[in-house]
Amino acid sequence: MNPAFQTLYLIIQLVVLATLALSTMYIFVFAFAGLFYKQPAYLSATKYRKIAVLIPGYKEDDVILEVAREALLQDYPTNCYDIVIIADSFEPETLAKLREMLIKVVEVKFDKSTKSKALNKAMEILPGDYDIAVVLDADNVMAKDFLTKINASFEQNFMAVQGHRTAKNTNTSLAILDAVSEEINNHIFRKGHRVLGLSSAIIGSGMAFRYDFFKDLMSEVTAVGGFDKEIELKLLKEGHKIEYLDDAFVFDEKVQKAEVFSNQRRRWLSAQLHYFRMDFFKAFKALILKGNVDYFDKAIQFIQPPRILLLGGVILFGAAFLLFNFIFGLCLCYSLLWGIIIALCLLSFLFSIPGAFYTKETLKALVRLPGGMILMMGSLLKIKGANKNFIHTKHNATKSD
Repeated sequence: MNPAFQTLYLIIQLVVLATLALSTMYIFVFAFAGLFYKQPAYLSATKYRKIAVLIPGYKEDDVILEVAREALLQDYPTNCYDIVIIADSFEPETLAKLREMLIKVVEVKFDKSTKSKALNKAMEILPGDYDIAVVLDADNVMAKDFLTKINASFEQNFMAVQGHRTAKNTNTSLAILDAVSEEINNHIFRKGHRVLGLSSAIIGSGMAFRYDFFKDLMSEVTAVGGFDKEIELKLLKEGHKIEYLDDAFVFDEKVQKAEVFSNQRRRWLSAQLHYFRMDFFKAFKALILKGNVDYFDKAIQFIQPPRILLLGGVILFGAAFLLFNFIFGLCLCYSLLWGIIIALCLLSFLFSIPGAFYTKETLKALVRLPGGMILMMGSLLKIKGANKNFIHTKHNATKSD
């Protein structure tokens, strides 16, 4: 091989290897730590706190009635929680049916709709006597003991608690992959982080906050997309710890169409990149001057590649460089490192996927994995400005599996 070409090849290989190795090591550490997670045993609550369950929805007529009915079936005292449907652009017939239920309906309409606007408008109207705010998406269904467990966790004086959001449906291959992805993130960014003393990541739904704190926090939020990222950064910057309840379930509709998958990921990726740019240097300064590891870790987390792209990148680039190294008789040490990184990446996924997903259906769904990688790559190439526009994810009426 030409010496100049060989040098260029080695430099390129080193850059790619270092980039993928750093991301792989990050998820491996937390994936391994997540194996040792134990759900904290909270003492029985000394009182029933008053809870506002806030459910913002934009044109969610297909799902909202069933979600509202399910939300009323909590084993929590009925006089201690209110279901609040924040209805943006709902049909008159839907609004009429909602008002027949034992819930509160806050009708809103904006020139440019956002979840943060809807939540802020509702809290302006609602009385201020709530102790806890629970935020759900318009397709979410709480397990019947969800509010009881959330209430008990607030005995520990947390400002924020993330519940275990899990799949409502696994009726298509794409839905299965989406469900697996959710559980991988639960394991790495919630279980693994809590084991190592860091805050759980919040997701945007299935989360709870001390009400007065949340109301003040949201009044400063300006995000069009990714409002949960903004409040998460504010929480961590102020030094608050975010708890995770693995046994407090909220069932979430998983995407069934490629277009929805692509739009959803595009919005998420755009928000992450936006907040990485906004907060990285602030977080680094907080780490150096105040020892705020949580805040800095969150900024670093935002620049991590999506797990599906990391897996694809490690396997494809690893296999290609291993092959070229073998053909040209080069870089034995690099080949060894590639083998280690591929093994650690695969182990990270094996550690993070719950045993319930080791099924024939999941194996069949893996056939769609390359397509999912292509969709994710396409989303990555179209993220510019996605966090500045409201991208609505339409939900369908689905039953929990």
